[in-house]
Amino acid sequence: MAATVFYRAVLQALLEADVPCLIGGAYALARYTRIDRRTKDLDLMIERRRWPAAVHALRSRGISTRLSFPHWLGKAIASGAQVDIIFSSGNGLCDVDEAWFRHAEPARVLGFDVRLAPPEELIWSKAFVMERERFDGADVLHLIRAMGRALSWPRLCARFAGHEAVLAAHLVLFAYVYPGSIDVVPHGLVDTLLARAADARAPADWCRGTFLSRAQYLTDVTAGGLIDPRQRPDGPLTLLEIDRWTNAIDTYAARRPVHDPQLPLRRSRRRAIA
Repeated sequence: MAATVFYRAVLQALLEADVPCLIGGAYALARYTRIDRRTKDLDLMIERRRWPAAVHALRSRGISTRLSFPHWLGKAIASGAQVDIIFSSGNGLCDVDEAWFRHAEPARVLGFDVRLAPPEELIWSKAFVMERERFDGADVLHLIRAMGRALSWPRLCARFAGHEAVLAAHLVLFAYVYPGSIDVVPHGLVDTLLARAADARAPADWCRGTFLSRAQYLTDVTAGGLIDPRQRPDGPLTLLEIDRWTNAIDTYAARRPVHDPQLPLRRSRRRAIA
C-alpha cells in the first residue's frame, strides 16, 4: 500500500469515528515554517484516553495497531507505511491534553479538513529531543522564527514550568542563529526564565539530563550515582515505563548507527519510596 493512501485511510477512520486527533510532525512543521521535507510517517496527536477508541476505529477498517510504548506512543501499521499516534513524549512530560485541541490550527491535509498541533506545543515537545542521533533544536528555532510574533508566549512559558532553563537555552541559541530576528522574542524573556529556574532549584543529586536524552545520561544515573527524576513520585514515569523506553534503544539504533551497546539494560538508581 502506498504510504499516502495508508495515511488517508487512517485519517478517514479516525475522523469518521469522531476520534479527535491533530496533525503533528513534518506536516505541521511545513505548514508553519514553509520548510518541506520528506517524512517516513504521519504523526497524529490524540489524548491518552482516546487510544482505545482509536484502536477500535482502525481495526474495524482492517488497520493493524500496536501500543509501542504505553506511556506515549502507539502506531497504525501497514506494509511499507506507518502512522505514529502520539499522546505524550518519550520523557513523559508533554502529555497531549485539551489545550492542544483548543489552540489547534485548522488546515487541509491529504484531502481532509483537519487541525494542526499548535506551534507552542510543538516547540514544547521538540525542545526536549536532544539525542546523539536526533536533535530537534533546529525545528524549535525555525518555529520560533516563523511564528514568534503570533505565539502565545505566556502559554509557552507555562508549558515549561519547572523546566524553564530548557526554553531559555533554545532562546539563547535562537539569538545566535538568527541575530536579525531576535525581536520576535519578548525582550527580557531569557532573563525571566533563568530567574525562575534559579528560584526553583532541584535536589543536588538529580540528573535532569534524562529528560533530554534517554541514552546519553544513563551513565550518570547508573554508575554515577545520581537520581533519575523521571521516576515517580518526582517525575511522570513509572520504573517499568522508564526501563521499557531505555531497553528499546537497540531497536532505534538498528536504524541509526550511533549507539553505545553498554546502555540499554542498565537500570537507573532510584530514590527510595517510603
